[in-house]
Amino acid sequence: MVHFVEQNLRSVRDQMELACQHSGRKKDEVKLLLATKTVQFEKLRIAIQAGEVLFGENKAQELREKFPLMQQYNQVEWHFIGHLQTNKVKDVIKYVTLIHSVDRLKLGKALHQQLLKENKTLDILVQVNTSFEESKFGVLPESALELVQQLSHFETLNVKGLMTIGKLNATNDETRHCFRLLKKIQSQIIEKELPRVAMDILSMGMSGDFKVAIEEGSTIIRVGTSVFGKRYLPDEYYWDETAQQND
Repeated sequence: MVHFVEQNLRSVRDQMELACQHSGRKKDEVKLLLATKTVQFEKLRIAIQAGEVLFGENKAQELREKFPLMQQYNQVEWHFIGHLQTNKVKDVIKYVTLIHSVDRLKLGKALHQQLLKENKTLDILVQVNTSFEESKFGVLPESALELVQQLSHFETLNVKGLMTIGKLNATNDETRHCFRLLKKIQSQIIEKELPRVAMDILSMGMSGDFKVAIEEGSTIIRVGTSVFGKRYLPDEYYWDETAQQND
């Protein structure tokens, strides 16, 4: 009997392919990242057996707990996709190849200092608050270029692109506007030809809006509930951490 995670993965993959066809893109232009917040290991194991390799975690503690369980699968790659506090930097960079959520210079400095100590470099994305919602993290669109320029001075950081979260509980048109704005910012930054700035990645689109995101140029979609089922806590719990913004 096919597990529901496998069935859901097939459905998501089919929808991804249709969205790519609809927008004249090749299906291998878009990566599927499985968001693992609160997901039990057994479901992750089934996803790996189904051929998935890219996983993203929102919280440092959950990443720390899950990483050893999945270390036996050499092909697995971890990204960090949630709000990152500066005091959790040391924990997170042990495990991930890409951080999607660098949204302030202070965090960039903390990453740089720790990476210098460890003689490492790290790929990052700059998170942009394209919906202008107060509950969201991310640099404001008008300040995104400045932040990317500042981060480009840190030789340990490779800025690979941008990330955003579409407006929550929005219409397709409102969400599409968020994604188009990120694409516009990407183009503006590319024109500057900054050192250690590639702008190859647009991380946008989640379970409710990934088809629109693909149509607007996303290269990584972050999908959780559409594959693993509903969580016992709403998405806002993972994105709205305003109580921790002063780090």
